[in-house]
Amino acid sequence: MALLHCTCVKFIDKGILIMGCSGSGKSDLALRLMNKGAVLISDDYVDVRTDNGTLWAYTPKNIEGLIEVRGVGLMEVNYEKSCELHIVLELVAREDIVRMPEKYFYEYSGCKIPLLKFDGFAVSSVAKIKFILNDNNFLNSMVVT
Repeated sequence: MALLHCTCVKFIDKGILIMGCSGSGKSDLALRLMNKGAVLISDDYVDVRTDNGTLWAYTPKNIEGLIEVRGVGLMEVNYEKSCELHIVLELVAREDIVRMPEKYFYEYSGCKIPLLKFDGFAVSSVAKIKFILNDNNFLNSMVVT
């Protein structure tokens, strides 16, 4: 098990691990996804574990159902305790994102899933995530063989 400083939501039945530096917009992006139907798994810290060759995210018990809303404080929300992870979004500055990226992967304990460098503050960020998760051709092209 690894306790990571990140946020996790389940959107369109797929687990999204949102990584980035403090202030990069992890919780903000999670809130916008939740506004479109995502459910919180965990905010600020996520337990990542492997199970039969897949990565799973779990919420630490002491922060279940809590999300930090900057400028407001901790808020209680609906949540699920775990989900299988399908993709990692690494939040970076827009200028650090290449237009046609190479394939990157997040690897933990022998398991790999797609990793995208992502601008979480972009107006189109939720639409991009929805498009990515609904595009089986894209997700399948990112699968490790």
